[in-house]
Amino acid sequence: MAVSNIRYGAGVTKEVGMDLQNMGAKNVCLMTDKNLSQLPPVQMVMDSLVKNGINFKVYNNVRVEPTDRSFMEAIEFVKKRAFDAYVAVGGGSTMDTCKAANLYASSPHSDFLDYVNAPIGKGKPVSVPLKPLIAVPTTSGTGSETTGVAIFDYEPLKVKTGIASRAIKPTLGLIDPLHTLHMPDRVVANSGFDVLCHALESYTALPYHMRSPCPSNPITRPAYQGSNPISDIWAVHALRIVAKYLKRAVRNPDDLEARSNMHLASAFAGIGFGNAGVHLCHGMSYPISGLVKTYKAKDYNVDHPLVPHGLSVVLTSPAVFTFTAQMSPERHLETAEILGADTRTARIPDAGPILADTLRKFLFDLDVDDGLAAIGYSKADIPALVKGTLPQERVTKLAPRPQSEEDLSALFEASMKLY
Repeated sequence: MAVSNIRYGAGVTKEVGMDLQNMGAKNVCLMTDKNLSQLPPVQMVMDSLVKNGINFKVYNNVRVEPTDRSFMEAIEFVKKRAFDAYVAVGGGSTMDTCKAANLYASSPHSDFLDYVNAPIGKGKPVSVPLKPLIAVPTTSGTGSETTGVAIFDYEPLKVKTGIASRAIKPTLGLIDPLHTLHMPDRVVANSGFDVLCHALESYTALPYHMRSPCPSNPITRPAYQGSNPISDIWAVHALRIVAKYLKRAVRNPDDLEARSNMHLASAFAGIGFGNAGVHLCHGMSYPISGLVKTYKAKDYNVDHPLVPHGLSVVLTSPAVFTFTAQMSPERHLETAEILGADTRTARIPDAGPILADTLRKFLFDLDVDDGLAAIGYSKADIPALVKGTLPQERVTKLAPRPQSEEDLSALFEASMKLY
């Protein structure tokens, strides 16, 4: 198990300057995006750095849903400046960009594709020491403050991929629930769907002892190992919190209890999936995000078409869990019950449809777009969506049930309409 150190509590952001001082940091990179750079979370971090005499430079050019090009711009920025520590303030996009910048600045002679997941990149193990990175999440979704994963759109292939290595996980995650009060309701909903799928996918992933072959050296053991007894605990607990608090957090921006709990659930699910991994909802989401045409999500202040990550993941979830249920029906029924289904008279063969119906009701209650068709896709796009899913072996091979190209086509088709 690998996980970052975590500190949780209202106002813990104010301690970041002291943390950097304790680490002996002299030249710090503060990374964020344009929207957040105007908001209180970034101001709170800057105040703490100034108060503690920390010398820092701001990089606020992070792209929401980063690309290989936006990663490289951040990498170029940090390579020129000899930073000895990093602070990432934002959602997954910012934390992931900062992880990549830290990695390539620490390994300056590496080619960009060296560390990118195979088969798109070379997937080399990271053997260089990295600088300390403190992550301050402002959304309740990715759990990126706990994981060694950095995801981006690889534009030449129009598909999402990433870098996965325990070496890039943050040194410390400062989880400050006050930051969640700045999120618009659609951002809360979509980031919450990411937590939901992290928990469901890691709990239903192929069990760790069924994976083979065993790596020839521990350094090549993947961060994503399959469902396991420790990740299971975090995944189920995160799911219970989502069931209890996500709707409240979306509907009332001032509900600090609900938003604080979702902020924790994001980290809990991160600890779970950061070690177990995710499977088909995520594998299929990468082309859904990467091939976006004109769809622009409400409440996201961006200048490019965007399917938010959590939305791209959750839209296939009813179809995916119908498909995977036969491999571990008890787990599918258990998660349906946590999400509110009455399973007392349920039959084992009905586990998939029961979980799928429970998810549809959950999404309908939260005004989620009616399937892939509602965000601009049609049956004609299915071959391209399947083609974009095939390279995602790092996650698709964690699905408890193997899938053919025909299976993937059927799953995308079943996800065109939800209700």
